[in-house]
Amino acid sequence: MTQIIKRLEAHVANQIAAGEVVQRPASLVKELLENAVDAGATEIALHIKEGGKLLVQVIDNGVGMSAQDAVMCFERHATSKLQTAEDLFKIQTKGFRGEALASIAAIAQVVMKTKTQDMELGREIHIAAGKLEEHTEVVTPKGTSFAVNNLFYNIPARRNFLKSKQVEQRHITDEFHRLALVHPGIKFTYFADGAPLFVLTSTSFSQRIVQIFGKKIQDKLVPVQEETPQLKISGFVLKPESAKKSKGTQFFFVNQRFVKISSLHFAVVNAFEGLISNGVHPGYFLQIDVAPQTIDINIHPTKTEIKFEDEHTLFAILRSAIKHSLGQFNVAPVLDFERDPNLDNPYETLKTPAPIPHISVDASFNPFEIQDKLPASKQSSKQFHGTYSKDSSFNKNPASWESLYSNIHNDSNGINGSDPADPFTSLSKVPNNLYVEESHMQAGFFDAQAPSKSAHNCFQLGRKYLVSSTKSGLLVIHQSRAHQRVLYERFLTNFTHQEAASQQLLFPKELTFTIPEIMRLEELMAPLCSLGFNMEIKDNQTLSIIGIPIVLQEKDLSRVIQDFLNTYEAGHLGDHFSQTDILAKALAKSMGIKTGDTLALAEQLNLIDELFACKEFLTSPFGKSVMTNLQQTELDLKFL
Repeated sequence: MTQIIKRLEAHVANQIAAGEVVQRPASLVKELLENAVDAGATEIALHIKEGGKLLVQVIDNGVGMSAQDAVMCFERHATSKLQTAEDLFKIQTKGFRGEALASIAAIAQVVMKTKTQDMELGREIHIAAGKLEEHTEVVTPKGTSFAVNNLFYNIPARRNFLKSKQVEQRHITDEFHRLALVHPGIKFTYFADGAPLFVLTSTSFSQRIVQIFGKKIQDKLVPVQEETPQLKISGFVLKPESAKKSKGTQFFFVNQRFVKISSLHFAVVNAFEGLISNGVHPGYFLQIDVAPQTIDINIHPTKTEIKFEDEHTLFAILRSAIKHSLGQFNVAPVLDFERDPNLDNPYETLKTPAPIPHISVDASFNPFEIQDKLPASKQSSKQFHGTYSKDSSFNKNPASWESLYSNIHNDSNGINGSDPADPFTSLSKVPNNLYVEESHMQAGFFDAQAPSKSAHNCFQLGRKYLVSSTKSGLLVIHQSRAHQRVLYERFLTNFTHQEAASQQLLFPKELTFTIPEIMRLEELMAPLCSLGFNMEIKDNQTLSIIGIPIVLQEKDLSRVIQDFLNTYEAGHLGDHFSQTDILAKALAKSMGIKTGDTLALAEQLNLIDELFACKEFLTSPFGKSVMTNLQQTELDLKFL
């Protein structure tokens, strides 16, 4: 019988492993930065080109490698961080699987330069598709430099699955943030296409957060500190008012390793119970230090998942620590949210008896004296509106009620005694031929569901729905979703024709954002300008707005921009068409009418008209129902 099981060649095995280790350029950045940190570097520089597709280079001043180690590091499962199987249960380094460099060399062109402190000359190695092409001596400073060129050049199918430059650079920035945050003592520099994006000096953990996310986050940080025999918790949580619908400022670090654990996130959300609304996520930057033997990090190739020995204890301690910090720093509100501390009574007043109020009565007051002095024409009116009395003249003479209507027909200027300036009281003078039936002018729901255009045929229900009568029943429209549909189709049209109207502000509006948010706005500057925005970026954290779309009010500008960033971040895609669609949806959601907004009658009718003029008026841009029709037969069943 012939042998059918054969050992795979080394380059084939490495390409298979690369499928798990290297998903995109951000995976290269993660592995190379972690190796630089494990090498004891104090300065690390990151250079990328075209979102990492052409070049990802990491330069550090670590311990470097000898000539033999420089070649051995590209072998599969070759590592200096593990010696025996027992070392797996006490891992304190980041990279330990020994697959990263071998996998990277199998699907890219790698140039490595390295030198130790004792070596006179360093080593330069060229590897392409897993094959060693060049190994020479070179003059290089102490440390190691990895330059990965043309990722997936030998696997075109994988290269076609990469997203746009902006999307891949965003993923790289996320990985850079995760490593730079947990190592504030290391100096990091980040260059994209030759331009510096981040220059982070050695500092404390709180200042590193400020360096990355901007100065405005400094006032929102609430320190968290707790130490028990099982673990140590340190870091910061953001104040409840900083909670957002999208995730972006949620960082967990276990033994200086970024992790994603849903149970820990739920513990933080549980600690904010009663302080934030449903559907929003609090921000946090928390470091957890536990004994290495109590966790298992070798369960996923990306090493972002961890199994704890006692997860329930960790959950309880984390939750109580955050609650304690929120209460200690007066973040948790009292029962009365509008309590004025100046009105609180001191404890001394509890022992003081309350004074008896003084009541003064005018014994000489006689209400009937004033009534007797009134004219006769006004006495009857006074008796009618006053307190009922058996001695009143109204009861003595029942016929006196006629005097109440004595002056009604004497006014010749109005109709039936009404004010001629009131248009609603003079309707009887309008000829009957002016009331025209408008049913032949109705459009939209094919004459059966379209609302009437009568001004008295539409009203707002609960500041959430618009209700209008139809021939067959009642039409209920969700005002927020309807306005989102109108704005969505309008924005798509503006993207195509580039003809959006803009209103110039008298004074430029300056808004402050974090550095990642400014980077996002810079990417979307062109499509936003096509919608009527006229703005420019003054520095790394300030956005100056000169003009805004005519559908947007200046007072809502800050909220709209922030909501737009959150919505776009939650649904960003790479290709141009999808990006335009997501941009239009995000702007429509942030600029649309919200539930609770009061609309005038003219605004209600105008919204209905614009809705039925849309190409698709039954659903919102997010696929939710906009309206429902209550048939008369359904209403009749309610009264059986």
